[in-house]
Amino acid sequence: MENRPHYILSIDVEDYFQVEAFAKDVRRADWEQWPSRVVNNTLSILDLCDEYGSKATYFVLGWVAKKFPQLVREIHARGHELACHSFWHRPVYQLTREEFLEDLRQARGVIEQTAGVRVVGYRAPTWSITAQSAWALDVLADEGFAYDSSIYPIRHDLYGVPGAGRFPYEVQTAGGKKLKEFPPMTVQILGTTLPAAGGGYLRILPFWYTRWALQRMARVDGRAIVVYLHPWEVDPEQPRIAARAKSRFRHYTNLKRVKPRLRSLLSAHRFESFRQILEPVE
Repeated sequence: MENRPHYILSIDVEDYFQVEAFAKDVRRADWEQWPSRVVNNTLSILDLCDEYGSKATYFVLGWVAKKFPQLVREIHARGHELACHSFWHRPVYQLTREEFLEDLRQARGVIEQTAGVRVVGYRAPTWSITAQSAWALDVLADEGFAYDSSIYPIRHDLYGVPGAGRFPYEVQTAGGKKLKEFPPMTVQILGTTLPAAGGGYLRILPFWYTRWALQRMARVDGRAIVVYLHPWEVDPEQPRIAARAKSRFRHYTNLKRVKPRLRSLLSAHRFESFRQILEPVE
């Protein structure tokens, strides 16, 4: 890799009613009944990327790819990387190995068939490859994936592997295969690893913290500075779902600030996809 910071933009393409925060309030069997907003929201992010000349990796939910194949083709046509975000957005640690494999193949298959490209990257819903579901890395390697971006090296009530690597590293699976792991961006303060520049952390925490974290990360290790967000996060007008106070806080806080913040990040840094980092000749 070049001796300069590599900023990776990753988009988890899912609709507002498909998030884990609302899993107890919106049944997967009822997804078809909810008014979808994922196409327009994703197109809005694609337009911003075009405006600033950045590329991204779009981790597409298989359900979305099946329902909106034109969106998958549009992402590919604009020169971005397509990757897999599962089919049903179920946390990996709630699945058996067989259930995970079936979901993985179903999601990857519909994305590949729709766009006519090979999918080599995966991100688990809700960062749900944890210590108890680390076996999923073996499955990914066996299925020919080149990289994963699912392990968050922090403590959280829904996910996280405290003490895991903060920078890109190679995983040696039980079957003797290798898989590249790209953790989302974090910073260390007084020995504590803190999240930064992604999802709710990009929305809820002060933007000066995001800018400071990006600068610090670039000085410490710029091999892959992974920023992430969801299309529903640029949509402050989305329908409100009746749910627990914690879920509503995590999902709805500062939605109006995300698009301006994303624009600011895109104007300050040239973002790339994971595939561009792994295969710079392309």
